[in-house]
Amino acid sequence: MVILFDGVCNLCNGFVQFVIRHDAAGQFRFAALQSAAGQELLRAHRLPAPPEPDSVVLLADGRAYTHSAAALEILARLGGRWTALARAGRWFPRPLRDAVYRLIARHRYRWFGRQESCWLPTPALQSRFL
Repeated sequence: MVILFDGVCNLCNGFVQFVIRHDAAGQFRFAALQSAAGQELLRAHRLPAPPEPDSVVLLADGRAYTHSAAALEILARLGGRWTALARAGRWFPRPLRDAVYRLIARHRYRWFGRQESCWLPTPALQSRFL
């Protein structure tokens, strides 16, 4: 499973670090949407490559999840209490979930900041990044 994320977004980088901390099985791999690997994966899955990334993307089991569906699917696959939280989130209709997701995405740089360049993983985590 691969998570594509906005490599310069502080919120997105925080989410990736959260997943790494809670992914005891090491099932997730990561790529910044801005990277060559991220762009190639988007093309391979026939997903648009917007000039300004607006969603985390989960590629799993031959499917591509975006927006709130990606975030909830990632939580569900972490297991434990995160699965229960994902189940609760799925009670809300997707158009409503995605509207909230897009609102946060639209303001994420202002609220959480951004980096000048993509976050680089530590040598210990390098193997989990494409």
